[in-house]
Amino acid sequence: MTDMQCAVDAQAKLAECPRWDERTQTLYFVDIDSFILYAYSTESKSLTHRKFNEEIGCFSLAENGGFIAAFRSGVYTFEDFNADLQPYWLADYDKETTRFNDGRCDAKGRFLAGTMYSPKDAFKGALHQFSKGQEKLIDQAAWTSNGLAFSPDNTIMYYSDTPNHVVYQFDYDIETGTATNKRVFIEFPHGNGRPDGAAVDSEGNYWSALYQGQRIVKISPAGKILEEIPVPATYPTMVAFGGPEMKTLFISTCRGAQTDDELKEFPQAGGIFSIETDVKGQTEPRFAG
Repeated sequence: MTDMQCAVDAQAKLAECPRWDERTQTLYFVDIDSFILYAYSTESKSLTHRKFNEEIGCFSLAENGGFIAAFRSGVYTFEDFNADLQPYWLADYDKETTRFNDGRCDAKGRFLAGTMYSPKDAFKGALHQFSKGQEKLIDQAAWTSNGLAFSPDNTIMYYSDTPNHVVYQFDYDIETGTATNKRVFIEFPHGNGRPDGAAVDSEGNYWSALYQGQRIVKISPAGKILEEIPVPATYPTMVAFGGPEMKTLFISTCRGAQTDDELKEFPQAGGIFSIETDVKGQTEPRFAG
């Protein structure tokens, strides 16, 4: 494993949802608190962005070359990076207290996205599924939806509740998009990092960014921590595999929560870091419509 590098010194308030486009060798990511979607070409080393009118929590690439994205006000599609937003599902929750956060597509091209409930005094964060113009509620028992990922054989769905320090497993039926048999996969002790965004590699290991934990953890399918990788930022937020061989682990981080002393220690917090791993990631599924 190589040394960690800062791939994009984005200085983002809250960088999230790194997503690799293997067709164009582009890394996309968002800055939720700045309402921005970024596109970083690893070939030309150019960084472009688009600013919206509200928070963009997560997104997936679409089979047609466009995007589907979950905002505070609901879910929208757009045909290319700069195209107009087209409403797909408008939020039926209280938009003052709730917004979309983490999500991705399953192997059949359904878009799953979870919400976070800002007051954190009730389990009102929910996981929604979007496919063929329809919305379906998958789970509603979280403060902050995070860590959504799938096993390589598509039979297991992972889903974390960051403030409660827990990652869950579900049995997942890829043909019907049904999640059942919710159980605890791993819990982290309080005060040592909270499980934020994640990705599963081709061998089935779950890689979780530990927010306020200054590290990434690699967890076996049996729930055993196999490896811990320090990150030069207090608040890692999510990971994604990419690169020409799908062995580059990209790590998004948060700058806005850093104290002045933390920023002196970690001046590139808010950037996207990268490290070469010994295992391949999975190609990210695209939204089918």
